[in-house]
Amino acid sequence: GKSSLVHLLCQNQVLGNPSWTVGCSVDVRVHDYKEGTPEEKTYYIELWDVGGSVGSASSVKSTRAVFYNSVNGIIFVHDLTNKKSSQNLRRWSLEALNRDLVPTGVLVTNGDYDREQFADNQIPLLVIGTKLDQIHETKRHEVLTRTAFLAEDFNPEEINLDCTNPRYLAAGSSNAVKLSRFFDKVIEKRYFLREGNQIPGFPDRKRFGAGTLKSLHYD
Repeated sequence: GKSSLVHLLCQNQVLGNPSWTVGCSVDVRVHDYKEGTPEEKTYYIELWDVGGSVGSASSVKSTRAVFYNSVNGIIFVHDLTNKKSSQNLRRWSLEALNRDLVPTGVLVTNGDYDREQFADNQIPLLVIGTKLDQIHETKRHEVLTRTAFLAEDFNPEEINLDCTNPRYLAAGSSNAVKLSRFFDKVIEKRYFLREGNQIPGFPDRKRFGAGTLKSLHYD
């Protein structure tokens, strides 16, 4: 679902023949920052689709840790039909947000997870569950509560969708609003100070800037 999601976000089209991501692939989305306001500007945002295959500690470190430098936002992607996928969001949060630690390549248990490590996290976060269409309506509440721990720890925006149906991200929908709000935060993380002032030396571009964020998924 991760590659399909990135393709939908960047191309506004359904990916017809998705495949496993090896290493990292990069796509670009055009985003209108603060759309509809006098401050509106258009930016290019790079989405880095980071592969989630598990290997030895050394291989994990060499294939993923390098992608966590200079990150301006993180999208945690999980498969709603796979309970292990959502459980492993804990592991992703440790690996991505506590980048100074050596990745272990091992599922993190509750005993290893300390939410206090991330109390000062300033990176915008978004959690996206895919394959919503494959979850029966009577089971959706139960399934969607699996990521409650992330909401408690990081207070991210959450979106659940079917990547084969663009209507889930239709303009004006609640999902589209959440997505736009997240990308606005990514732009602000990259270019603006906490006080809202522009970073010295950064030109007042009329058209394009650039931000980078990572899309992470663990099967």
